[in-house]
Amino acid sequence: MVKRIAITGGKGGTGKSTISTALAIRLAENKKVLLIDADVDCPNDGIILGIDLKKVQDVENMIPKIDEEKCIKCGKCSEFCKENALIFIKGRVPIVLPERCSGCKVCKLVCPVGAISEEKQIVGEIDKGEKGNLVLLSGKIKPRVEESSLIVNEIRKYISGKEKDYDYILVDTAAGTHCSVISALQGVDFGLAVTEPTPLGNHDLDLILQLMKKLNIKSKIVLNRSDIADGEIIEDTAEKYDSEIIVDVPYSKEIEKAYSQGIPIKHEAIEKIVRKLENGL
Repeated sequence: MVKRIAITGGKGGTGKSTISTALAIRLAENKKVLLIDADVDCPNDGIILGIDLKKVQDVENMIPKIDEEKCIKCGKCSEFCKENALIFIKGRVPIVLPERCSGCKVCKLVCPVGAISEEKQIVGEIDKGEKGNLVLLSGKIKPRVEESSLIVNEIRKYISGKEKDYDYILVDTAAGTHCSVISALQGVDFGLAVTEPTPLGNHDLDLILQLMKKLNIKSKIVLNRSDIADGEIIEDTAEKYDSEIIVDVPYSKEIEKAYSQGIPIKHEAIEKIVRKLENGL
């Protein structure tokens, strides 16, 4: 049965992609692995893994098309648009800002005269590459488009029904707890929260563990650069959310060098995570 694991974390720069790619390469030695780079604003797993990616699908989104002859210039569409994608100036037809539109269609629903129809715009793409038993899917948002969860949701649709082809599905999420992270966490069996023993790392760890608890996702913690400070604050936060630190990864110039050269790391910490996964954590 396929295991779905999210590698996530509230703070950026803690090593989510480093852990994700290293774990994917190690598991793919004898298992079929799908790695999803869901950090669509800044995808870099393909660079780290040295995998050439090719576009397999555009991601499209609805934007409103306003019939200027039908429009009565009431401003209701703008009033109900939470993304501020419609700008209304009294006495004028609303102005559409395509990059801000999330495609929710509320404007179309509230228009009292049916003056709004649908157009399509390309907001991103899904890229794919392979390396042995490892398949990488990487989302990429189009410049100036703001709603990144649109691309993440489309990746989830793309793999729907194909999960059985893999032993492991790893999801490398973006940093934070915003909409695209929530989308990426949907359907996973558990999450590995990557953090560091700093006040900011602990603060954002608290947020991501809180989010996973709300989503009923079991969580474990990977403490990266574990020797740069006392990890007691991380242990306290782990206990608060009934989680635990399953592995410490000390700071290493070898890891730093491998990462800068686009080489997935090999480390005992990764082996320990693999053993934990094989034993059901």
